[in-house]
Amino acid sequence: MTGSSGMAAAVVPSPSLPLDRTARRSIAAWCLYDWANSAFATVIITFIFSVFFARNIVGDEVAGTAQWGMAIGISGLIIAVLSPVLGAVADHFGARKPWVGIFSALCIICTALMYFGEPNGSPGNIAFVLTLLVMANVTYEIALVFNNAMLPHIAPHRLIGRVSGWAWGMGYMGGLICLALSLFGLIGLGDIPPFLPVSEEGGQNLRLVAPLVAVWFGLFTIPMLIWTDDVKRTDISVIESVRRGLRQLKDSAHTVGRQKNMVRFLIGSAIYRDGLNTLFAMGGLYAAATFAMSFTDLLIFAILLNVSSGIGAALFAGMDDDRGSRQTLILSLAGLILAGAAVLLAQDKTLFTFLALALGLFIGPVQSASRTYVARLSPPELVAQSYGLYSFTGRAVAMMGPFVYGLAVATFETQRAGMVSILLFWIVGMAFLFTIHDEEEEPAQ
Repeated sequence: MTGSSGMAAAVVPSPSLPLDRTARRSIAAWCLYDWANSAFATVIITFIFSVFFARNIVGDEVAGTAQWGMAIGISGLIIAVLSPVLGAVADHFGARKPWVGIFSALCIICTALMYFGEPNGSPGNIAFVLTLLVMANVTYEIALVFNNAMLPHIAPHRLIGRVSGWAWGMGYMGGLICLALSLFGLIGLGDIPPFLPVSEEGGQNLRLVAPLVAVWFGLFTIPMLIWTDDVKRTDISVIESVRRGLRQLKDSAHTVGRQKNMVRFLIGSAIYRDGLNTLFAMGGLYAAATFAMSFTDLLIFAILLNVSSGIGAALFAGMDDDRGSRQTLILSLAGLILAGAAVLLAQDKTLFTFLALALGLFIGPVQSASRTYVARLSPPELVAQSYGLYSFTGRAVAMMGPFVYGLAVATFETQRAGMVSILLFWIVGMAFLFTIHDEEEEPAQ
């Protein structure tokens, strides 16, 4: 339905009514999208294809890692510019699913084409893969903006914390299962050979993870596109939606200061999310350097850490609804800080692993409750734009965490100093949450 301003009004089921079968199916299909898209982040961006690119396509781990990181950085800048703009456009266009479908399809196509990145070290081949990487990461992140904006529409206000937590938990599990399928089906792990008869010549087995992720992503996106409920499309054209969206974004930039809670949350969440992103980027290096972990050790450690994060997201989902997103975030960040401090003091690899898994229990809830809090604080007619701003603020400070981490390591000549900087990001980000007054929230109704 459309309000007087021409924006699509997000209508959610009444909190007092039980969910019917259609609503439950809509929510389940939406959660399954996290299961689908997480394979891209886990297999392509973090663990397998990124390593294959550096070691085999470029042939120099240092140079390859630098080029991969630069491409991710470029894509982050593009996302920072586009996400709030497209979010504002979507608020006028209405329907979110077409945008999710289009950008997901573009990401899937670019991911599948990475298969043709051959391990020959030629500049043209390297440029080809990096171009696909930038396009895939940009479209992946933008699809998430529209997908996140569907949350307050598909779930009653009383359940958005649970739904977000369930989705995050499914995302962790989906990424891990696709990772395990890649490892045991195409690559093998240690002395365990892959169960699929794939040749290793020319890196065939490693290159095939790209089309595998593409198929996984596409297959498990279909239920969301078919069954998840969506805001009705307005009668405004795409071109007019762009015009109105840009105008609305400009107006919002002038009036955003009035939404003090949202501004404080966006700043605080950008800081603690940057700490999390730095942990994801540097945690493996810290473990490898401090405890001499092998590549196999790191993969097993990563799998266990993601399992604990998924469990944490599911366990804290109920608290998000019962106690509120802000309290869930404060408790989870406090858990991260305490567990992180304990990890820094660990001198034994076994103890380090145990404490890191405890830390992982709080990672999922922070990510899930952050997504929920945007919906709780956002005016109903500006939900998509709010998620765009959420993405923008996170990307705007994305280089700060790794820079401070590197500076701390260089200054004190120890990886532990870098990890201390991550704790400081969490502490500062949490401090902003104490300045937010829950009674002033404007939940999306």
